[in-house]
Amino acid sequence: MIIGLKKWILSKILRKKYYRTGKCKACGKCCTQIYVKHYKHVVQDEEEFKKLQLLHKFYTYLKIIGKDEIGLIFECQNLDPKTHKCRIHRRRPGICRRYPQEELFSMGGALSDDCGYKMEPIIPFKDIMRKCTIKKYPDQKTL
Repeated sequence: MIIGLKKWILSKILRKKYYRTGKCKACGKCCTQIYVKHYKHVVQDEEEFKKLQLLHKFYTYLKIIGKDEIGLIFECQNLDPKTHKCRIHRRRPGICRRYPQEELFSMGGALSDDCGYKMEPIIPFKDIMRKCTIKKYPDQKTL
């Protein structure tokens, strides 16, 4: 009952298509090769990033490690290079606590194979197909 209510709220009210399952395995891969999306675009230049650092404390934790056709690429400075664990895990920012978010996929990203999290569709594909079949072919048996 609670899971059904959670799915309903996520899909109908928050307009989400996925929900997060699993837990962190502390692999550290989510803290490297990061794109920063601000409003509706990925941060493209250092000047824009410097302005963001003044606005939000979280951005002061990031350092630029490269740039590609999508935008600047960052790495979190709180990631211990030897243990791959967060040095500020207990007081980490909200953006880290909410990882992974659906926006990751809308930008073409993916979770690493080592990640303990999974993004599950709120409405399974077979249910979507069943609804389409019922609407198009009401006399046909459903799956």
